[in-house]
Amino acid sequence: MQIITTISLIIFCISCIVMLLASILSKKTFMDREKCSPFECGFDPKSSSRIPFSLRFFLITIIFLIFDVEIVLLMPVIVIMKMSNLMIWTYSSIFFLIILLIGLYHEWSQGALEWSS
Repeated sequence: MQIITTISLIIFCISCIVMLLASILSKKTFMDREKCSPFECGFDPKSSSRIPFSLRFFLITIIFLIFDVEIVLLMPVIVIMKMSNLMIWTYSSIFFLIILLIGLYHEWSQGALEWSS
């Protein structure tokens, strides 16, 4: 137990030293207005380069990511079917799918899936 604690302490110290060195060495000492401004073919930009980000697009991306992870979690269920008890497999698969459908219904009822508005 003492060896694990010692190794953990050493790793913690090394990671703190590396983070400290990275933050010290990465500081920009020369701040120039021209270097901080966006570059647009050598001319001053015609409009603001900070366009507001669409929160609707971000929400759709997060929902897609969640459903993508759910599909990845469903893939091993098919492989496990041959190796496990059929009754336990059926109950656990139905339970998992019900949780996913409740989540889908919640997103639908909250209006997160209405993309046209």
